[in-house]
Amino acid sequence: MSTGDQKKTTQRLGRPTDDAKRAAIVEAAAQMFFDVGFAATAIEQVAAKAGVSKVTVYNHFGDKRGLFAAAVECECEKMRGHFSIDSSNTEDLHVLFRRIGEGMIAFLSRPEMIQFERRIAAETVHDPELGIAFLDAGPRRMKRAFSALLDSLVAAGRLDIEDTMVAAEQFASMSKGFGDLERRFGAAIDRDLNRRRLEGAVEVFLAAYRRSD
Repeated sequence: MSTGDQKKTTQRLGRPTDDAKRAAIVEAAAQMFFDVGFAATAIEQVAAKAGVSKVTVYNHFGDKRGLFAAAVECECEKMRGHFSIDSSNTEDLHVLFRRIGEGMIAFLSRPEMIQFERRIAAETVHDPELGIAFLDAGPRRMKRAFSALLDSLVAAGRLDIEDTMVAAEQFASMSKGFGDLERRFGAAIDRDLNRRRLEGAVEVFLAAYRRSD
């Protein structure tokens, strides 16, 4: 083996790849944003937690706002892990939308997500752009993914929806009901009520949008 090959092998074995570094930084940042909020999170602390230099963090994300957006996007991917925003176009529609609703509610009901939303809401009072960054990287991104699923079901002739972005909002809002407010203000989670909310949302949504012919 040549000296050059040995050096390349050592780098592969001994040094984390850029992708691994990026993942470690995002994971560390997400944990800190959840624990102490955006304002109290420092790039230096994230770098130390991820085992990289501060320069490496800046090289990957530009600034703390870019890091925040990446952390929120990472949480969205975890949400997708609770359920798949996909359909084979043969799955029963009641089953499909119940699965999506259950995954959404389970994700939003996690204690760390409730705490995170509270922190972001409080910090947005002083930094409105932070709230916009959260909406763009998180809820709006997920809404576009859900809208794309609805588009595919419309194209397959299973649903009849003129504006799938609005329909995506309608389903999410009906599924959550007052649950969002109750969670944010400390009410205990009522799983039976959540189930009834979701079942009603699925019935109303499909009554409005399922193609009848």
